Amino acid sequence: MATSSTDASKVRNIGISAHIDSGKTTLSERILFYTGKIHKIEEVRGKSGVGAKMDSMDLEREKGITIQSAATYATWGDYEINLIDTPGHVDFTVEVERALRVLDGAILVLCAVAGVQSQSITVDRQMKRYGVPRIAFVNKMDRAGADTHRVVKMLREKLYHNAHPVTLPIGSGDDFKGIIDLQTMEAVYFDGDNGEHIRREPIPADLQGEADQYRESLIEALADFNDELAEKYLEGEEISLELLKKSLRAATLSLNFTAVFCGSAYKNKGVQVLLNGVADYLPAPAERKNIALDQDNDEQEVVLETDPSKPFVGLAFKLEDGRFGQLTYLRVYQGSISKGDFIFNINTGKKVKIPRIVRMHSDEMHDVETAVAGDIVALFGIECASGDTFTDDSVHYTMTSMHVPAAVISLAVEPKERSSQQNFSKALNRFSKEDPTFRVWRDEESGETLIAGMGELHLEVYIERIKREYNCEVNVGAPQVAYRETITQRAAIDYTHKKQTGGSGQYAKIVGFMEPLPEDSVEDYEFVSEVVGGNIPKEYIPACDKGFKEELQKGQLIEAPVVRTRCVVTDGNFHPVDSSEMAFRTCAKAAIREFYKDAKPVILEPIMTVEVSAPEEFQGAVTGGLNQRRGLIQDSQTNEGYVTVTCLVPFAEMFGYASTLRSCTQGKGEFSMEFAKYEPVPRQAQDEMVAKHREEKLAATK
Repeated sequence: MATSSTDASKVRNIGISAHIDSGKTTLSERILFYTGKIHKIEEVRGKSGVGAKMDSMDLEREKGITIQSAATYATWGDYEINLIDTPGHVDFTVEVERALRVLDGAILVLCAVAGVQSQSITVDRQMKRYGVPRIAFVNKMDRAGADTHRVVKMLREKLYHNAHPVTLPIGSGDDFKGIIDLQTMEAVYFDGDNGEHIRREPIPADLQGEADQYRESLIEALADFNDELAEKYLEGEEISLELLKKSLRAATLSLNFTAVFCGSAYKNKGVQVLLNGVADYLPAPAERKNIALDQDNDEQEVVLETDPSKPFVGLAFKLEDGRFGQLTYLRVYQGSISKGDFIFNINTGKKVKIPRIVRMHSDEMHDVETAVAGDIVALFGIECASGDTFTDDSVHYTMTSMHVPAAVISLAVEPKERSSQQNFSKALNRFSKEDPTFRVWRDEESGETLIAGMGELHLEVYIERIKREYNCEVNVGAPQVAYRETITQRAAIDYTHKKQTGGSGQYAKIVGFMEPLPEDSVEDYEFVSEVVGGNIPKEYIPACDKGFKEELQKGQLIEAPVVRTRCVVTDGNFHPVDSSEMAFRTCAKAAIREFYKDAKPVILEPIMTVEVSAPEEFQGAVTGGLNQRRGLIQDSQTNEGYVTVTCLVPFAEMFGYASTLRSCTQGKGEFSMEFAKYEPVPRQAQDEMVAKHREEKLAATK
């Protein structure tokens, strides 16, 4: 971790992202071992019961998965590496989002057998969303069926990466011995009990031709990013190691090139060379363009500088409830902070004092006096929400927050004992504050407390944590799919709100239309004012927006939130005495109620990308089972006696699939699932849902 004396160009803020079970946590353990941060390697599902250092929660150790992103720091040569290990399971995707929002570079880990899987596609999309340069690590070269070249091909075809190997394997499966380093053109072997002794030798004669070929294509690809290298290549001159590395770095930072390393974290091979790649090719904090919005200047974009002397700007990207109160993870983008300083929360307008600054090593804390631009630290005793921006109050900048995906499943929960109500409320408040994808609300009609999240496992983990961490047993209702409503055509709006009671009345008129937004729209709702000539005074326009937005929280089909809707006000009228913000807000709400049906609303259901892997003999049973669940097969590939089927399936059809798959594949099938998009439910199903909803409402009123 950088301190005021550290050269910021030697800092690397990186994350490790991958599909579940690709070996991310095993890789982070090896990185900690080789950098001297830990002195004994523990396995993710080791017999010792200790578990990986980066999996500090009991639940993580029991399930052998990462649930929360964990932060640590280490030194590699002259370089300070701040590392965040992120979950691979789709239900915890927000942990990946918040990590990538603040990181400068990433390692994309891929399994040498499975290659690019569904969650690999998701994390790649997330990296692209935040413009994060990355290198790839093809892990598990010791597994039967491991094939680096196949994975590189998948990187190109499935993720559209300009991917080229910088290391090649010597052997594979049980015969995996080491790697060929195409940068230095040497064979590299990893000796000792834990692969800590590196031995470099000439490339074996039988692999020399292959190594020459791949180095040639690497240099050819890099010629597009460095004119000097291109010139030397065309003239047949020798390319120095320095020039090769310089070109590789430029290509990686441009986001147009992915250097591919290979190895086996579990067998302690290839990790040190990968660490060299992190230092050589991933960006320092100053090499990333970080934008803030100036709140004093109409949200003008400001480029932040990785300079400790500039005004302080930092982003709180993750909250945890620790032993000593709230722990706020903070990325310092500009300036510096010290223990005892006052900092200003732009989002709340509150000034707070920093009582303590720590660097995190998984669940361990190491106190520091100062944090400077480029650092990732944690603060104690700071009240804030995830995504809040802090400054020193000399500037009022805000950072854009991270993308938060929509919840797809909800459950009714209540404490078993009335005496546990306080602990139950505490737990829900804490979890909803820590995790933006975990939502809590009260259904006014039924009086039930509902929680919503990204999948069954996501909510299962939180229910288990309520029991363990708050000693509160809970009753859990049946899972409910998070449906949405949307409109399918443009509908005119022309509504007058009049109310006369003693004294001043209420008057507002709104003319305009509502129309569907495109399917791929980032926003669920958009408001546009095209009013000219003052027919609706400027000060009442926001009230129209507010009224529309409030009414669209519940549609008229099944009272699901309405998405992908644009409301446009083109004209209207007001009364100098009877018009008010309240009148226009009420008018906007009534207008939606009146004209919603004209826009031909439909119910949307969450569609999941499901990837199933099973022995080839069960292919028929797998595809047949998915077809029965309204699955739409997208892709089917066979490799080493296994078939991998990718398809789109409505989430409502996926309940209980795990046990179905086990029984039809004799326990040999596996699947992963992640949210893909919302799509209209079939017409017949919609009619049934609307009728059922009416019946339930009617029953509730009796």
